[in-house]
Amino acid sequence: MPWLPSAVWLVLLVLFGAAEALTVGLVSIWFAAGALAALLSTFFTDNVWLQAVIFLAVSAVTLALVRPLARKYFSPSRTATNADRLIGRNALVTEEIDDLTATGAVKIDGAEWTARSESSAPIPVGETVTILRIEGVKLIVAPVHRKE
Repeated sequence: MPWLPSAVWLVLLVLFGAAEALTVGLVSIWFAAGALAALLSTFFTDNVWLQAVIFLAVSAVTLALVRPLARKYFSPSRTATNADRLIGRNALVTEEIDDLTATGAVKIDGAEWTARSESSAPIPVGETVTILRIEGVKLIVAPVHRKE
């Protein structure tokens, strides 16, 4: 049965390829490359142990060398916006912030933003708040407590 190792590597190649197609997360493509190399090695050697070593070596090398490049070019990255510069700054409440009624606005740099309280506690008009983060188009804020 000299065809048996070839069939095994072919089945593994198909399984790893199908798993990669289903996950689309660069999870098993490395093993598919190793299985392909092992399948090709069956044309040159009948030694199953050597084929297994080739499978492991090619899988490890492609994982180590190609994965960082693939992650760099195919992974979604966070794109900084000008709005990020607002985080940590103070703003003035222009409309009472009340998370229960989903109302509230603050003004910073001449622009008015929808705002929500981090603690869900109402914040009255005229209060100074600190911008903690941005969620969608809303600023999440907390009151600035002044020492007097």
